Amino acid sequence: MADTILVPLELPDPEPLSPVLVEDLASLSVVILGHYDLPEQTPASSAREQFGEAAQATLEEVADAFSDAGASVRTRLVFGKDRAAAIRQIAAEEDCAAELDPAPTEGIARILVPLPDVAELDRLPTFIRILAEDSTQQITLFHVVEGDESRDRGETVVSETRERLVADGFDPDAVDTLIIEGDEHDEEILGVATDYDAVVMYEPEARLGDRVFGSLADRIADETGDPVILVNRDY
Repeated sequence: MADTILVPLELPDPEPLSPVLVEDLASLSVVILGHYDLPEQTPASSAREQFGEAAQATLEEVADAFSDAGASVRTRLVFGKDRAAAIRQIAAEEDCAAELDPAPTEGIARILVPLPDVAELDRLPTFIRILAEDSTQQITLFHVVEGDESRDRGETVVSETRERLVADGFDPDAVDTLIIEGDEHDEEILGVATDYDAVVMYEPEARLGDRVFGSLADRIADETGDPVILVNRDY
């Protein structure tokens, strides 16, 4: 059974999805989540009655593009005020393995893969392979050494993951590694991501600043224009 990926869209006027991303995700089971943001005092039931038909039609247009590409696709429509909560809820209900934070792209030549300090990353190769195309020339496994972590530990994280990808059939000449030492974990990733076309990363630990500044995946997509696949933790 194919892994399921969640594709959240902001309604009523979602940004168009790149045909490149639609084609890349076609081998997965896709859940299109339409989140219709409501003013503070607007009841969800009233909004659904007024805007539900048009919103569902918008979702069906997006779903048709995935269906035409060969994907198994279904839609969910949520009216509410908390986008992040809606994403968490639907991802759990649909048993999604990952979430796409979409951004426009015409091709993916370079993929950045920020790595956390964990031993098992079983889902990672699947979603790197999803974005890797014939035109993909470089996959960079990236780790930020911070706090009490040693550089040797960082070297182990990236080298073991590289060995895993090569064993899974990735071209060893296309997979490189990068380590940076720094105290600003998110800023280091943002700075490096500007040189890439897409990012595949594991769901980071929630941080207090996420509500103010947005999640790291959102910031990467917004500030760099890179699509991001956020993979659920499997450890």
